[in-house]
Amino acid sequence: MRNIEPLRRQNTSETVAAAVREMIVDGRLSPGERINEVRLSEALGVSRTPLREALNRLASEGALSQAPAIGYSVRPLSVAEVDQLYDIRPLLDPEALRLSGLPSPARLARLQALNRRFAAARDGETAIALDDEWHLALIEDCPNLVLVELIQGFMLRTRRYELALLRERPNLERSTQDHDRVLAALERGDLAQACAALKTNMQSGKTPILAWLSTRDETGVA
Repeated sequence: MRNIEPLRRQNTSETVAAAVREMIVDGRLSPGERINEVRLSEALGVSRTPLREALNRLASEGALSQAPAIGYSVRPLSVAEVDQLYDIRPLLDPEALRLSGLPSPARLARLQALNRRFAAARDGETAIALDDEWHLALIEDCPNLVLVELIQGFMLRTRRYELALLRERPNLERSTQDHDRVLAALERGDLAQACAALKTNMQSGKTPILAWLSTRDETGVA
């Protein structure tokens, strides 16, 4: 645990979780490292309560492991996990969109506005939040709630990888363009093409994430 600056924003568990997630992604918290709650709360300048809430949240995302009498440890970022996670949502999201059907003009306008906000995001956490909001708004009329819950679960599991992806401007711009293609197909009334474009969007992040992981492993830095 190194080079940690105290948080300047409000000490909510969400803010703390974002800070710790960033430390995992950039290597300030090493794979397998046991979390020392006292030291980490002091380094971040927060109390133990929001820190513990944040650690619970990160454990639910799969970023941390938790064991009795040991506490929390950093789960490694791995190629194997990316391979398994990123092959599933290209199957789930297009099916949820197909079941949702064509959006109303009002929802289409909301999706376009969300994508403009996404394109203007200036940090990874904001980009992830807006990307998730866009994808959930896209499928909000899906009648299969179990399918939607599965997608929400995968959003959590991929969050630390998405942070590495979307904090890079070229990846953010590519994702924005992918969204635009989905929306253009929906505007034309072509649901099948929209589902195909969404599948492409879901597949497009895997290669840059694997490249980032490879560079990270070789250099030891994010």
